[in-house]
Amino acid sequence: MARTVTIDPASLAVQKPLKDILPEVKPRPGFTGFVLRHPTIVIGIALLAVMILLAIFAPYVGTQDPAQLSTSKRMASPSAQFWFGTDMFGRDVYSRVIYGARVSLLVGLSVAILSTAVGLLIGLVSGFIRPLDAILMRIMDGVMSIPSILLAIALMALTRGSVGNVIIAITVAEFPRVARLVRGLVLGLREQPFIEAAIAAGSATWKLIYRHVLPNTVAPLIVQATYICAAAMIVEAVLSFIGAGTPPTTPSWGNIMSEGRAIWQIKFTVVLFPAIFLSITVLAVNLLGDGLRDALDPRNPSGQ
Repeated sequence: MARTVTIDPASLAVQKPLKDILPEVKPRPGFTGFVLRHPTIVIGIALLAVMILLAIFAPYVGTQDPAQLSTSKRMASPSAQFWFGTDMFGRDVYSRVIYGARVSLLVGLSVAILSTAVGLLIGLVSGFIRPLDAILMRIMDGVMSIPSILLAIALMALTRGSVGNVIIAITVAEFPRVARLVRGLVLGLREQPFIEAAIAAGSATWKLIYRHVLPNTVAPLIVQATYICAAAMIVEAVLSFIGAGTPPTTPSWGNIMSEGRAIWQIKFTVVLFPAIFLSITVLAVNLLGDGLRDALDPRNPSGQ
């Protein structure tokens, strides 16, 4: 028995263009969109930029000589002349705090850069050269088993107090964590198909690392570097506070708080202001790190 097939005339109509079917995609606004998507990055950069500018232009923001003594103006309260008051030697606390930002920022940024560079090199070597992996990682485990502050104190006890030695001591305590992170990333990347394809194509090891492995470690390294920067500033302040860091003649936030603890009960502002500046700077770096972590995470929709 013959079967009748009915053709709907509507099915023969010309299909609508794809742009008329899909919803209109509105372009994201530039700077405004970035601020709305990543407020922590913006806040962190803004706070950090203020601290950096204060440190760079310290002589031009109403400061005096941070080492100038004035026995007649000892323990002065905050005023129009001395914004944060003076310490037990008559030195302007505001000037010392502003100049102290140079030391903390220098230590934090230097330690972050050096630790990242050294840790990256060790992590890449350990991840690609298996015979060295066990040796290098056992050394890293031994260094990481000692708390950072104790290791820095021990290293500073072997040298004289200076900003350079503080940077080296904190770097030695921090770079094993970067090496561990990079090694884990490299071991995961080695199993990826594009790495196996590059090896099968005969790519040299250095070219494989430079073109394929290194770009995939940049995002986690940037985030880790921000946390190291914040930790380094805290460790530097602790070392200076206990007298094992920068020399007392160098104005740093740790030295200012260390000198002010003797008069804490009668002039708490000597300790309060450097502590506030240190807290704000560390908070800014941590906010920047948290924001970068979310922005660089491909699984996070806000990072798109």
